[in-house]
Amino acid sequence: MAEQNKHLYYIDELSDYKIADGYPDIRGWDVKDIDHRVVGKVDNLLVNKDAERVLYLDVEVDKSIIDAKYDPYGRPVQMEVREFVNKDGENHIIIPIGLVDLNDDSNYVYTDLIDHRTFAETKRYRKGDTINRAYENQVLDSYQRRQREDADRSGLHLYKDENRLREIIRDEIRRYHFETDKDATYKTAQAHSRSKNIDDNAIIVDDELELSQRRSNDDVYDGDKYYERAEFDDKRFKKRTPGL
Repeated sequence: MAEQNKHLYYIDELSDYKIADGYPDIRGWDVKDIDHRVVGKVDNLLVNKDAERVLYLDVEVDKSIIDAKYDPYGRPVQMEVREFVNKDGENHIIIPIGLVDLNDDSNYVYTDLIDHRTFAETKRYRKGDTINRAYENQVLDSYQRRQREDADRSGLHLYKDENRLREIIRDEIRRYHFETDKDATYKTAQAHSRSKNIDDNAIIVDDELELSQRRSNDDVYDGDKYYERAEFDDKRFKKRTPGL
């Protein structure tokens, strides 16, 4: 990725970003899964300078993750296999800050959402590699699937996926306009939705297409709401380590 598109930096790359005095530096802490099984150690922290906060833990995975030898979840069928199978030396993964909590007493990080197999099936990278949006999307999709599978088994429809939620919002807007005005065309309904500004979170088709194209091209651009996703909500994390 070109330097101008780089949007995630390791904290030790940034001289003006430090762990605040009096708060634990979690680098070197064990990371445990939902079953309290060790999946790795925190090696570094990834910062977005625009958001001015830590967004991911950079985790060196435990040998048990590598020994599992699972293919990465969600490997695109149209891509060459060699591009997505974990290679020798790829022994790091990222974990969004909002998916973890801290145990200050025993100095470890844990998640109550992700199991060992999910971590083992997540695409890895080499220490120090630049993290791009394509990799972020693949990792988030890998972590979300447990929630989707649990929802399917329980019969609940928990729309955790951002794009799916937007589709539902757009469908509801369209249904409202077509039910209240049978003669309205799709374009009229679309224009009316814009003028009424029914929901700031609703992205109309044209805007959604543009957003999809930009993200598929791995662009980072003004107005991107990517890091407002629930996975980056660090309230639980910050109440113990507000200096991060």
